[in-house]
Amino acid sequence: MKASKKALHHTFLVLFVVFFTYPSNSLAQTNTKKPNFIVIFADDLGYGDLSSYGHPTINTPNLDRMAMEGQKWTNFYVGASVCTPSRAALLTGRLPVRSGMASNKHRVLFPDSKNGLPASEITIAEQLKKVGYSTACIGKWHLGHKEQYLPTNNGFDYYYGIPYSNDMDYIGKGMGYQKLAQQNPEGIKTENYNVPLLRNTEIIERPANQNTITKRYAEETISFIRKSKNKPFFIYLAHSLPHIPLFASKDFSGKSKRGLYGDVVEEIDHGVGQILKALKEEGLAENTIVVFTSDNGPWLPFKTHGGSAGLLKAGKGTTWEGGMREPAIFWGPGQVKPGLITEIGSTMDLFATFGSMAGVEIPKDRIIDGVDLSETLRNHNPSPRKSILYYRGTDLFAARLGDYKAHFITQGAYGQFGERTEHETPILFNLYHDPSEQYNIAENNTEIIEGINKLVEDHKSKLVKGKDQLAERE
Repeated sequence: MKASKKALHHTFLVLFVVFFTYPSNSLAQTNTKKPNFIVIFADDLGYGDLSSYGHPTINTPNLDRMAMEGQKWTNFYVGASVCTPSRAALLTGRLPVRSGMASNKHRVLFPDSKNGLPASEITIAEQLKKVGYSTACIGKWHLGHKEQYLPTNNGFDYYYGIPYSNDMDYIGKGMGYQKLAQQNPEGIKTENYNVPLLRNTEIIERPANQNTITKRYAEETISFIRKSKNKPFFIYLAHSLPHIPLFASKDFSGKSKRGLYGDVVEEIDHGVGQILKALKEEGLAENTIVVFTSDNGPWLPFKTHGGSAGLLKAGKGTTWEGGMREPAIFWGPGQVKPGLITEIGSTMDLFATFGSMAGVEIPKDRIIDGVDLSETLRNHNPSPRKSILYYRGTDLFAARLGDYKAHFITQGAYGQFGERTEHETPILFNLYHDPSEQYNIAENNTEIIEGINKLVEDHKSKLVKGKDQLAERE
């Protein structure tokens, strides 16, 4: 009897310690393994192009389910409003002006560009490899097509994809894509774009068959998941679409009420569903975070072959909200506390966030512009990010601090939404009250403008711009 009372007392003590040492409301305590990370990065997808973000005719059930089961962010930004600098910002956690991956001469890299992402930059993949992660880049790279700049020299164990935009290396004849898309869409052929498909550093197909590229990217992602399931992994899946030219496989062609653009987005959504299914089948869902967002806003001059920024102003190429605010969904059943997040976040924050969750120290020899969002993901703690800097090339056009955004310079993209204007008095908008940037409230808010000016002055006082890597072409 005494022995059994003693055993019962011991059991009670153990339960007491476990209960009060490991609180049930903290997702951080539910899994001690290093989490897997998958970033799915669309190309030119607008803020309003998913049904969960308000599109009335594009059907994205898998992304909508991700948003319901995870976190849907409504104030999430990219580091630039065009491809190359935006991708550099995500992978390095730094404003692209610091690495030289932003330019006023050429806004992106081309197939005849001389340079790429400097070797001195540290990518998320390189960070995570320090603590034993397997890493893969699948899809569009656009940070340098020469071997020394490819993913395999930037921390990725494996690469499968197109090294730059899918509209480059054009060898077709006749009218340009914009007219062709509207007048003779049957004339848009994948073989007119002589873009290479690489596996690691070897060209395995040229021209790449873009009719099946979205499907193959998803298949490659799933294959890497299955091969890497016994150790932590990071996958950067950067879709080539819905950047023009638009292509969809036979299974999705003509499926969407939104036309070809909708077909493309719905095929991307289907691939997301297949990836989530594979994670569940392999027992990895509880220990994996999947992030979905886009590199910049919609390419509006292409009309129905471009997307929609929803209620946001303008699109790709601009520093209006439609150019840099993107849909963003974080999914992770054992890692992410579901909810709607209306605070500010950025793709640059993934570098610090993943590093924190994986237990790797942030580099101290450089300025990292990203912040750690892990406690916002796990417990809905307030986002530590309070500001956004809007660069166009190497010039700072606008800045957001809290609710308010000041434009110092405004300029349209491709002749839309006005030519370049430098504002002697910045124009000011309350983005929570006026996300469409319609009502300039600068006149009665000089103190707010002064606060934003102080943020900008402090930033510029410490800024060292990197050597322009985009200007030189062969």
